[in-house]
Amino acid sequence: MFSSAPTISEGEVDFVAPAAGKPCKTWYRVIGDLKARRPLVALHGGPGCSHAYLGAFADLTAAHSIPLVLYDQLGTGNSTHLPEKMGDTGFWTEQLFLDELDNLLKHLGIQDDYDLLGHSWGGMLGSRHASLRPAGLRRLIIASSPADMGLWVEAANRLRTELPPDVQDALDKHEKEGTTESAEYQAAMTAFYARFLCRLDPMPAPVLETMAWIEKDPTVYFTMNGPSEFHITGPLKDWSMLKDAHKIVVPTLLTNGRYDEAQDSTVMPFFASIPHVKWVTFAESSHMPHWEERERYMSIVGSFLLS
Repeated sequence: MFSSAPTISEGEVDFVAPAAGKPCKTWYRVIGDLKARRPLVALHGGPGCSHAYLGAFADLTAAHSIPLVLYDQLGTGNSTHLPEKMGDTGFWTEQLFLDELDNLLKHLGIQDDYDLLGHSWGGMLGSRHASLRPAGLRRLIIASSPADMGLWVEAANRLRTELPPDVQDALDKHEKEGTTESAEYQAAMTAFYARFLCRLDPMPAPVLETMAWIEKDPTVYFTMNGPSEFHITGPLKDWSMLKDAHKIVVPTLLTNGRYDEAQDSTVMPFFASIPHVKWVTFAESSHMPHWEERERYMSIVGSFLLS
């Protein structure tokens, strides 16, 4: 255990994205000492959220001296924003974010020895990174992430049928009319998130901060994903690891919640294909068991990273 609070440092690293048309920077925060032991790099979801809701993983730093690296992906949070690239599917690609991750690892000098945790979209990105078999990756955590976006949409629409009829009617009405920015539609989506995103009431402030970034700058989310969880119209609609999950050779921990948008059907292909894998489902959680069952979640992740 730490006898005092771990050190926190923040910085920016230049990231060259030629098609951006301007200099870009990736903002990051390091909690703990990168030289103390192997660091854990956390990839946030969205795409287009921010690092804030993953700050809970500093529990691992406090308990085990595991250094934690958080960062905002290009287009959100404290990193460079590119609203002029709204709709540019040739720019906002999975490869862009893979390159950004590699750039950060090299800047921090940890590319030869690190663990990786990705939540939701971050787990999708992390699984792809791991399938490329980078030499320095030692352990992988895929948290509430689908192995295939087709399976994700199927699961989301099944969960939608569990909502109260009036909420379903509001979703149907405004999607048909193309008025998904209306207050009634947003209220219906809030009801969905309260059941399947984070079941804590009130939601933790870092979770709300993260979600707010998509409203502040929806460029990445709208371009890559589309208008909602139920209708993926961007390039992520064809995203899949079904053919590549077997290429992940590092020990891997899969996690999801009983009420998760990442239902078992979306996670199962990872479990079936990755050679060295463990899967834990959290019975009282939805999409954020690292908040909803925080103590147990951190205990399981900590044991996995230290084993």
